[in-house]
Amino acid sequence: MKFIDEYRDPKSVTLYADVISKATTRPWSIMEICGGQTHAIVRSGIDQLLPPSITLLHGPGCPVCVTPAESIDKAIALASRDDITLCSFGDMIRVPGSTQDIASAKALGADVRMVYSPMDALEIAATNPDRKVVFFAIGFETTAPGNAAAVAEAKRCGIRNFSLLTSQFLVPPAIEAILSSEGCTVQAFLAAGHVCTIMGYDEYEPIAQRYRIPIVVTGFEPLDIIQGIAMAVLQLEQGTTTVENQYVRAVRREGNPSAKALLKEVFEAADGLWRGLGVIPASRLRLRDEYAAFDAERKFDVKTVAAESHSPCVSGEILKGRLKPSDCPEFGIHCSPEHPLGATMVSSEGACAAYYRYRAVRK
Repeated sequence: MKFIDEYRDPKSVTLYADVISKATTRPWSIMEICGGQTHAIVRSGIDQLLPPSITLLHGPGCPVCVTPAESIDKAIALASRDDITLCSFGDMIRVPGSTQDIASAKALGADVRMVYSPMDALEIAATNPDRKVVFFAIGFETTAPGNAAAVAEAKRCGIRNFSLLTSQFLVPPAIEAILSSEGCTVQAFLAAGHVCTIMGYDEYEPIAQRYRIPIVVTGFEPLDIIQGIAMAVLQLEQGTTTVENQYVRAVRREGNPSAKALLKEVFEAADGLWRGLGVIPASRLRLRDEYAAFDAERKFDVKTVAAESHSPCVSGEILKGRLKPSDCPEFGIHCSPEHPLGATMVSSEGACAAYYRYRAVRK
């Protein structure tokens, strides 16, 4: 970004911290629902600038972290076939499934390749017509247009040896699931700016009205985040419950119409299993019947069923905002980025990885 220094100016951040401190008259709990924002908060020490009465909770905003073991087991089952090349983002390769991770399958001879975009996987398919290439498509609404574009391009070009194994999620249903869960303490949300760049924020307005909760669309730099927190606190103190847009330089209420049209053409909503959160209605994107030829689950009849893990990892409670990473008894002892027990420590956007990297908290 060309003009980024202004969004990292310590004096401006401090000014907003003072605004928050002066405006706060009672305890408030605010959840960010983006792993990038979580890392920015911890890296910049934003939470430590806030008055003790403001609690920041870290929600399920990391796509790697919420991908269920069942999806990883399916990816491993596909990769283990002699005729399939599995392409994946790097973070996903070390996330544990039921009994192993994709890296272990690769070590045993599976053809697993790390790529940086679905178009990389499509190119591999185009240049290797004798291989069946499966891209492990994960993410929220941010990555979904790229995955949709790859499938649409494969259909247009007649590249039939390319398919997606989808673990693609939608944010608004997760917010509703958290708000309707027993013991929820979240009183305001910071919505992810990149998701809203694609989808806009009109779909958040019914949620704000139904649950009487402020939602602030927020960017990713320190000044973005503390300004978003200030906007949320002012709403809470004033008793208003609307959707506000802090990230005006990138987000419009209607989002990106072209990207949304492509998503609607290629995907449809379905119930989805989230790691740590369970099944959330209409929270997952799956390929429409018109693109069934590019759906790896239907194409290869994947039927693996993941067993529940008995790991001591408490990432599910962290993703719900009920615990902080440092509350976990295994944090920094038996769980580290080198030897992770759960997805929130593996992912570069995971809350546990952020606390481990930026906070000198070791038990």
